[in-house]
Amino acid sequence: MKRILLSCLLLPSLVFAQDDLIKKIEGNKSDSNKYVFTVIKNIENTPVKNQASSGTCWSYSTNSFLESEMIRMGKEPVDMAEIFTARCVYKDKADMYVRLHGGLSWGDGGSCHDVINVFAKYGALPQSIYAGLNYGTTKNKFGEFQGVLKGMLDAVVRNANGTLTPVWKTAFEKVMDVYLGEVPSSFEWKGKTYTPKSFADQVVGIKPAEYIEFSSFSNYPYNTQAPLLVQDNWDFQKVTNVPISDITSIIDHAIANGYTIAWATDVSEKYFSWKNGVAFVPEKNWEDMEEAEQKSLFNGKAAERVITQEMRQKAFDNYETTDDHGMHIVGNAKDQTGKEYYIVKNSWGEKNDYKGYIYVSKAYVQYKTTAFLVHKGAVPKEILNKIK
Repeated sequence: MKRILLSCLLLPSLVFAQDDLIKKIEGNKSDSNKYVFTVIKNIENTPVKNQASSGTCWSYSTNSFLESEMIRMGKEPVDMAEIFTARCVYKDKADMYVRLHGGLSWGDGGSCHDVINVFAKYGALPQSIYAGLNYGTTKNKFGEFQGVLKGMLDAVVRNANGTLTPVWKTAFEKVMDVYLGEVPSSFEWKGKTYTPKSFADQVVGIKPAEYIEFSSFSNYPYNTQAPLLVQDNWDFQKVTNVPISDITSIIDHAIANGYTIAWATDVSEKYFSWKNGVAFVPEKNWEDMEEAEQKSLFNGKAAERVITQEMRQKAFDNYETTDDHGMHIVGNAKDQTGKEYYIVKNSWGEKNDYKGYIYVSKAYVQYKTTAFLVHKGAVPKEILNKIK
């Protein structure tokens, strides 16, 4: 997931009080929005950020998820450095790109599991220590940076020398140092000295092995490990494959028990509306609607499609479902008709009807999820026991 662009805002308060956050989600919609949402459960989460001109949604969403995990564990959450995580991924992805002779998708993108893997291998940094802004802007702007990285890697792959030099990886790291800043070998945090790894272990304190990434594909056996065939799964990591009904069963169980979810999805459809703060699956396809139906799509009255496993698989197979974006599911709510939605925290700032949040229907999540990551404690025991 990678493509959608829109500042890493340093907000004075790292956690909203529960009542304040519900007011923030429910009470900031425009008069033109005809949906009326009532929060069922909101799980405490940190302030909305803005990934700006970088396709690092996967890092923002999953680091936001880790911040909520800290809250769940009774810790004071850390404002995590998303660009440190992204930098570590680019380092390992560059190695894979060269090993595959350039036969790998290159860009800003990554997956939910990348954040967990970086945490285990490299550690973590607070945003105040590593903002990743070393090129004259106050927010992420990756166009030139990624162009330089890819140009360098392609030159290494073409290799006019005939054999690789032993220093190309060092040169690649130096380019990232110039654009993002050097990674400190150690730093001070609240009166103590840490390395990125000791900070991850001692302060953040999550255990990477306790997290499971899921998806749902009918062309692989259920409850087994299956390939996640999306371009940004650059390290070819497998996911736990479950039936479509288990997607929402796991998410519902997680929310009911105080767990949030890192969520990867397709946001390319006309019925995903960031401005209106709503995503659902209308009964009719967009191209089959009359103009009046299209204009009234988000008036809160449109009927929704029932999603099947076959429909979900067909959308993947036909490239209708694409791996576009990562967000953070933090609760659930009902609209005025009683239909349930998930409350989803985005990383495009607060310029929509719900100040950075969006309500996503269960049908949309079943249909358009590419993958999601949860703590194993969030998974119902009957599902956990079936996983091989």
